[in-house]
Amino acid sequence: MPEEELECRKRLNALGVVFEDRKAEHDAEAGCALPYPVSVKSLGVSVELAPQALMNCQMAEAAARFIKDTISPAATAELGSPLKSIAQASAYVCRPRHNGQKMSEHAFGNALDIASFTLQDGSIVEVGPAPGQKPAKFLDTVRKKACGPFKTVLGPGSDADHARHFHLDLEPRRNGGTFCQ
Repeated sequence: MPEEELECRKRLNALGVVFEDRKAEHDAEAGCALPYPVSVKSLGVSVELAPQALMNCQMAEAAARFIKDTISPAATAELGSPLKSIAQASAYVCRPRHNGQKMSEHAFGNALDIASFTLQDGSIVEVGPAPGQKPAKFLDTVRKKACGPFKTVLGPGSDADHARHFHLDLEPRRNGGTFCQ
């Protein structure tokens, strides 16, 4: 395993991420590749990820840092309860984008789709088009602050495919920018 992968795993451990190394995923015919995958069970000391998700280490680290620095504090501040878990809708999947012209970042383990957030008090905030006032403010905070750590952020209102989840990925953009809708 390359040194950068080993270093990334050390950073995951320092963040309290619970993960396991998995065997490489590769489909040359389809164009998918995930050479050093991690299967992530939690994205921090007390934030479960369900179901566990297969992704590259860099995506796992970005997601864990975003949980720690943004989502967890926003849940406590705006919803009055700490974050307990995140329901993911998709991580590694060998497939093209919906338009079929380019491979999805999911095909490289470089994306995570978040469908809902569960708080310690048991309440659930689903990503969708019409949440209540407090959940809407929380989801808006998450979405806006995701632009920067992630290079693509899509969610309700961007298109029909993202009406019920946030799509976060690390695909490098031209000129180092972001694509957020």
